[in-house]
Amino acid sequence: MDTKHGASATTDPSSPEHDPTAVRRAAWAGLIGTTLEQYDFVIYGTASALIFNKLFFPNISPAAGILASFSAYAVGFLARPLGGLFFSRYGDRLGRKWVLVATLMLMGGATFAIGLLPTYSQVGLLAPALLVVCRFFQGFGAGAEQSGGATLLTETAQIGKRGRLAALVMTGAALGTALGAVAWIGAQLLPEESLMSWGWRLVFFSSLFVTIAAFVIRRKLNESPVFQELKKQHQAPKTPVREVFANGKKPLLIVMFMTIGISSQSYTYQVFMASYLKNDVQIDPTFIPKVLLVGAICGGIAAYFFGRLSDRLGRKPVYMTIVGLLVLLPIPTFLALNTGSHTLITLVMIVGFVFACQGAVGVTMSYFPEIFGSRYRYAGVTLGREFASIFGGGVAPLICAGLITAFSGSWLPVAIYMMIMAVTVLIASYFAPETRDRDLTDPANATDPITIPNPVLEKA
Repeated sequence: MDTKHGASATTDPSSPEHDPTAVRRAAWAGLIGTTLEQYDFVIYGTASALIFNKLFFPNISPAAGILASFSAYAVGFLARPLGGLFFSRYGDRLGRKWVLVATLMLMGGATFAIGLLPTYSQVGLLAPALLVVCRFFQGFGAGAEQSGGATLLTETAQIGKRGRLAALVMTGAALGTALGAVAWIGAQLLPEESLMSWGWRLVFFSSLFVTIAAFVIRRKLNESPVFQELKKQHQAPKTPVREVFANGKKPLLIVMFMTIGISSQSYTYQVFMASYLKNDVQIDPTFIPKVLLVGAICGGIAAYFFGRLSDRLGRKPVYMTIVGLLVLLPIPTFLALNTGSHTLITLVMIVGFVFACQGAVGVTMSYFPEIFGSRYRYAGVTLGREFASIFGGGVAPLICAGLITAFSGSWLPVAIYMMIMAVTVLIASYFAPETRDRDLTDPANATDPITIPNPVLEKA
């Protein structure tokens, strides 16, 4: 194998990743799986912002109800690293496909179960307890979903096209957000009494259709060519998680710190902003899913665009440029939101989705798998992203809601929080390597990502 100039077994035109059918299946599998994950999270997050405080936490003040609702939301993110630890043991041993099917069924089942739950008025404290349990399993299943899809697509794509293909994972996330918004738009057409009694349940039951569609696609999925080569050479590790901590600590930390701030900004736009617009700006609640829908559509297009751009210019410069813009956006965002203008609100939410929710994360879908060696790639990406989720997206809506309450409705502390989180990402990104077109078959090509040279840059 000639690694000096970036050549590898994966550049052979006859290798499986150049089979159009295999690439198409991998693309659809990654896209539809993340669609389900994001759909589940968005319908739950929107419910947390709009109605769950009344259904499951009715005996406390509205502000406290929002905090309690977002706390239950955060449980899903606390469960993600546990799911990541569990499934990472198998993703690098049994294959990417096995995990993607298992996580799919767990997420879909938990979301469907939420629609069956009794409310506080029916069973008292048991209702929020059951909600937290379902949310836990939602997060546990999601713990290896996006990482698995990103790893599979990155390992399947041919060199020069990894960024755009892996970014389809975030296009799927945008599609999930859009579908979730459509589901809530439909539900809000119902009379208030019908929505609060049974309409919200239909939203959660609808996840069944997405789950079935994803399962049909994934059951025909091929294993990634890189993993097939790893198995053929008997290099699949027995303890990939242990190997990450033994040989991949630096890339693990870099991925974590590159994720925390982006995740915070992403879920602030996707979840907290809905609550802020409804309770603080006093926007008509029926407008909120509509603006989320428009933002998600634009974000999905942006994810593919930035992934493709990173194939041409490199992962690092594209990612750092996006993050630099995110440092500057929070204050203009809140100034626009507080005008109450539907046009300005839609515009800034589109910008938020384009850069924070899908754009930056779309680049990482190929960037992060390229950072790790093949022996522990799945485990490394999963653990890095999901441990970061505890301190990022999981608690961001809760922190933002807490800051709004603590500072008597002032949005400035929230904007400062968002800016600080973006700065931490910018610092972490500075220490990250450029990884475009790396040899993915190398079992440990990123043990020390700061000092390992990029073969493409060397060739140039």
